[in-house]
Amino acid sequence: MRLLIGFLWLLHFLPLPVLARIGSLAGDVLRLVGTERRRVARTNLRLCFPAWDEARIQEVLKAHFRAVARSMLEATIVWWASEARIRHLVRIEGEEHVQALAGRRVIFLVPHFVGIELEGLRMSMDYRGMAVYSHQKNRAFDEFLVRVRSRFPGTRMVARQEGVKAILRGFKDGLGLQLSPDLDLGARDAVFVPFFGVPAATVTALSRLSRLTGAAVIPVVVRQLPGGQGYVLRMYPAWEDYPGASPEQDTRRMNAFIEERVLEMPEQYYWLHKRFKTRPEGEEGFY
Repeated sequence: MRLLIGFLWLLHFLPLPVLARIGSLAGDVLRLVGTERRRVARTNLRLCFPAWDEARIQEVLKAHFRAVARSMLEATIVWWASEARIRHLVRIEGEEHVQALAGRRVIFLVPHFVGIELEGLRMSMDYRGMAVYSHQKNRAFDEFLVRVRSRFPGTRMVARQEGVKAILRGFKDGLGLQLSPDLDLGARDAVFVPFFGVPAATVTALSRLSRLTGAAVIPVVVRQLPGGQGYVLRMYPAWEDYPGASPEQDTRRMNAFIEERVLEMPEQYYWLHKRFKTRPEGEEGFY
């Protein structure tokens, strides 16, 4: 793992267009050798886009693996490069929506698009905040990720195992929260709500935390641009009338918002995750 991290460190010195090209080639290799992940992504695409023919699915699948590999290599820039280079790599739009909240508590809803790693580091340069994360299986890599993600002052990583109390302490200390609850984390604290028409186990954390703390919700979506052009991090207006009538209604709203963004760039949503692994009782699995 230390050798791998050292290799990644060397990569961050390369110009962005070169990294993008290498990433695209690496994506083609990963697609060919990653049989299991390719099967998962294809299953997800078929479920979410039943009207697509096989040619369209394969087109998006190919672009998706390239985008994922690119983001993995280009993340080395935000892990080690200068602040000036990071600001050039990831451009922020819509910061006026945060400024309009006048110091109110904020939860940044950040769906799992391929540039999420770059988004998190870029945000931490300008905003004091915390982010919820899951421990990695490899201890050395886990410690490495926590260290690089906390490289800028005012950043706090909160392990999912620490629970709500750690998040409440962060709010008390004046930190914002980055939350990415669009993964299948099992049935606990989740409701089945549609994602592209398919019932998906989705945790209600966004709704529950907003209700508990009075925090406003600002969606944040990062878009990967064609090779050599970097990324755009877009902040959307704070949601009005949120939270709504129920956590289930709020979670439906969240999934609907993510669907809209996926339709804008379907190759960039994280299809390698088994989004529909947890099924309603008695329903056969997809994977």
